[in-house]
Amino acid sequence: MDLLSQQGLHGISIRSVAAALNLAPNALYRYFADREALECAVAAEVAARLHIVLMKACRARSPEASIRSLAAAYLLFAKKQHLLYEALLVPRPASGDAAVAPQQLWLFVVEQVSRVAGNRTKQQAAVALWAMLHGMAALQSVNAFNAEKPRSSLKFALTAWMQAAHAAKRAHAPASRTAKTKSA
Repeated sequence: MDLLSQQGLHGISIRSVAAALNLAPNALYRYFADREALECAVAAEVAARLHIVLMKACRARSPEASIRSLAAAYLLFAKKQHLLYEALLVPRPASGDAAVAPQQLWLFVVEQVSRVAGNRTKQQAAVALWAMLHGMAALQSVNAFNAEKPRSSLKFALTAWMQAAHAAKRAHAPASRTAKTKSA
């Protein structure tokens, strides 16, 4: 992870990791069949680290405050740990050890989103939130924002997302007994 944070994903290989650990490259082939397996393992570790950051950001907060805090923590992680963050974009396997941490991270985000958007639309709302945050992180990484834009744009985007999430939740909420009684 130290090597990754210094050189980025493109700067690591089985040989460079082995050299950093003072091991023969063949020793690492016991754990990683190839570079792709190494990248998946690295992405899983980064997902686990981001998961911890997001859990801390959401701890003991209301649903809306959790989403706002989660979003800010996500963007801060992407900015301060940009070389680690890029490893999250590695295609991950559908199963196995390297798939567990990214899946747990995703389930955590979906759980937080369901608190605002409800269960029926939680997947769609989580994808929309994740895409928005990833897009903002990508723009942030190429310095597309001035000092004020990330905060004001994030606030605007989250307000729009919250409104849409609440509307979706209301649209899918079961009718109350009072409403059913009045219509009868």
